Amino acid sequence: MVFLRFLFSTSFVKQLFFIGLSSVLLFIFISLSLNIYTKHNNYQDVPNFEGIQLSELPFLIEDENLRFEIIDSSRFDPKREPLSVISHLPSPGSEVKENRKIYFTINPSGFKKTTVPNLIQITKRNAESIIKSSGFEIGDYTYRDNIGKDMVLEIRFKGNKIEPGILLPRTSKIDLVLGNGKR
Repeated sequence: MVFLRFLFSTSFVKQLFFIGLSSVLLFIFISLSLNIYTKHNNYQDVPNFEGIQLSELPFLIEDENLRFEIIDSSRFDPKREPLSVISHLPSPGSEVKENRKIYFTINPSGFKKTTVPNLIQITKRNAESIIKSSGFEIGDYTYRDNIGKDMVLEIRFKGNKIEPGILLPRTSKIDLVLGNGKR
């Protein structure tokens, strides 16, 4: 009975009212503060940085009020200049907030050198798959009298005979001298 009288007393109702009012005011204050602090609905578009040289990048990023980090430089694109941007995340046209970090993939300064595999005395078909899997490109075929039809007799690079095991830049064109099946 005493407890019920306390629940309906004016002092308890006043305290409940003040607690509720202060909770609502605190919620409104925190909500408005977060909107201001996080710059709610204040976005900017990411420009297209693809093809831009690495030396120019810091100045352009600073003008846009963004930050950047280079995440990868292992994929060489021969169509682009060395040390230029291949791609970036977030992608061009995306909406980001000021001071957002942009992650760039940069074109390396040159091809990685790879060892030429031993292709001598294997068939043309096997040689083609080995060449492609090694990162090289298949160049021209020349034929010479030899009993082994489509058997690799020599490996050539830029017209010169080369030995298996030497280092060449990736995507180099390797020419093959094959047997024509005649004695």
